[in-house]
Amino acid sequence: MRAAMQYSNAVRALPPAGRHAQALVRLRSSAPASAAKFAQRRPGTVWAAAAEAAEKQSKKGGGKKQGGNGNGAEAEVVQVPLPTSDESDQLLRIRHSSAHIMAMAVQRLFKDAQVTIGPWVERGFYYDFDIPTPLTDKELRKIQKEMRRICRLNLPFVREELSAEEARRRIEEINEPYKIEILDSILERDPDAPITIYHIGEQGDKNHWWDLCAGPHVESTGKINTDALKLESVAGAYWRGDESRQMLQRVYGTAWETAEQLAYYEHVKEEAKKRDHRKLGQELDLFSIQEAAGGGLVFWHPRGSLVRHIIESYWKDLHMSKGYDLLYSPHIAKTDLWHTSGHLQFYAESMFQRIQVEDESYQLKPMNCPFHVTTYKNGYRSYRQLPVRYAELGTVYRYEKSGTMHGLFRVRGFTQDDAHIFCLPEQIEGEIVGVLDLVEETLSTFGFSDYEINLSTRPEKSVGSDDIWERAEAGLTAALATKGWEYDIDEGGGAFYGPKIDIKILDAIGRKWQCSTIQLDFNLPERFDLEYVDEDNKKQRPIMIHRAIFGSIERFFGILTENYAGAFPLWLAPTQVRVLAVTDYQREYAEEVVAEFKKRGIRAEVAAGERIAKLIRNAETSKVPVMAVVGRKEEEARQVTLRGYKVGDIGTVGVDEAVAMVKDAEERKLVNVEPMPVAAEANGA
Repeated sequence: MRAAMQYSNAVRALPPAGRHAQALVRLRSSAPASAAKFAQRRPGTVWAAAAEAAEKQSKKGGGKKQGGNGNGAEAEVVQVPLPTSDESDQLLRIRHSSAHIMAMAVQRLFKDAQVTIGPWVERGFYYDFDIPTPLTDKELRKIQKEMRRICRLNLPFVREELSAEEARRRIEEINEPYKIEILDSILERDPDAPITIYHIGEQGDKNHWWDLCAGPHVESTGKINTDALKLESVAGAYWRGDESRQMLQRVYGTAWETAEQLAYYEHVKEEAKKRDHRKLGQELDLFSIQEAAGGGLVFWHPRGSLVRHIIESYWKDLHMSKGYDLLYSPHIAKTDLWHTSGHLQFYAESMFQRIQVEDESYQLKPMNCPFHVTTYKNGYRSYRQLPVRYAELGTVYRYEKSGTMHGLFRVRGFTQDDAHIFCLPEQIEGEIVGVLDLVEETLSTFGFSDYEINLSTRPEKSVGSDDIWERAEAGLTAALATKGWEYDIDEGGGAFYGPKIDIKILDAIGRKWQCSTIQLDFNLPERFDLEYVDEDNKKQRPIMIHRAIFGSIERFFGILTENYAGAFPLWLAPTQVRVLAVTDYQREYAEEVVAEFKKRGIRAEVAAGERIAKLIRNAETSKVPVMAVVGRKEEEARQVTLRGYKVGDIGTVGVDEAVAMVKDAEERKLVNVEPMPVAAEANGA
């Protein structure tokens, strides 16, 4: 992980597979594991593809390609860098300009269309339109055709600065009420703000269009590569995000510098669709969300529950080994508690309505923090007892609008892997290093070794003294330095109650996911009057550290499912081994083999009654890591023939050896089994 963290900007700019290939080479040089062995932990992902690509490149060089239609004709997709808008100023300009060109095209084709806002986003752009005509795929093709025509005209982008009065006059002249509202918002924030507009084409020319905009843009429409431009979809969006306002049509598009980038981007998008945890959750019978019970509430099915249980057991055992005390706290509390914590004042919109019980009101908890605080407060605390570390897998409930919920990623009830540390000011650095070690160990165990780290510092408005903020920020910075991790600084991006570290993980197809957060808090100790007695017998405030590694069990489960495309590593898989009986004559022997696996705590099951080819296909579809085939020869020799998911034949071995291979992979938390070394190899021969 330490090596994996020290990426140069050049490596970060690589495409996902290329980036992982670089990490692979780096880790291979700093650890005894070979590239093939490292990739074996991540088959079916671009880690494995990267290993293969790196191996090929080392032999003959050249670009990396992947793909194929299964019929001998390769549908190759070149892997190229896919920077975000924030990582490339040129791409930001291209996407922003593409949004304006799209709006111009829409208003040329649909005379009654009114434009609202049209920004760039991470991988593209969008524009919101108030237009009576429903925009279907057919309309999108027309709009894209008109955009290409505008690009061929090579019209200049021209910036103009003007007074608010002149801007208002021009907007009223073309009857664009949304632009008037945008102008008013700008002036409300800053009455003296300069008003800028961008023109496409020369004023007075028939090919002319303009919009309120701060920029930046490319020099002309001809700078947009139309082979790298595509309109993608249409969605509904309320004006200003307000459900009481007009419903608009939001058109999404993407734009790149090259056609190869667009092709690879679409390839990654298609791969993401295949990995969608909502789809895999149904296909693999992991979980469901039942509308009869309500949206955003997860029903865990037996297979998904088993995976969750393994994740939670690992989490609990690890935390107890690191000096954390486990807690269980109620799901509701009196409204007064949420007033003391400040949630009612600052978080009420995300809380469910009050529950009246006799003469008192209660609320479902949106966070676990106040419960851990009150547990700390329940008794005398000496400086000798600090740090105190509490950890809980606590289920919380947050009100989410129905349109915002998304599978396991955004739900109304979820379980946070919450922990809170109460410590002395001089213990901050050591505790943060301990948390970072725990984050590293946990995430790497689940297969995530590529992170992005952000340190957010004191905002303009904050609570706490200058001294405590300086000590806190110094502690976080020193902890990151101790780990040798690179990070970005978000000046002023911290919460009003303390600085924080955010950690994003990169998955198998290069997507970033916010998971781990380490947040210092100077607010709750003050609100709840937390104390400890120092060595001079004086009462002092402890430092409070919030931290989560997964973020939530639900969300992390969804990320895991998509990262592994549903093929969980052997140690996590709900079924680790499926024993396949070639004929019904071997069913009894298959049952005996399963019994042997189960004796050793291996999750195994029998499949029989079908042709062996179908049994293998079914096991592959179910993404079972190991298949143990038993036919007449295997029964006579008391053996099994092992096959691995996406690996193929592993070999024929005795039952005891098969058990040992599976247990070895489970204990080492590998994706799949590895052949056991022969005695000569084991002795160094």
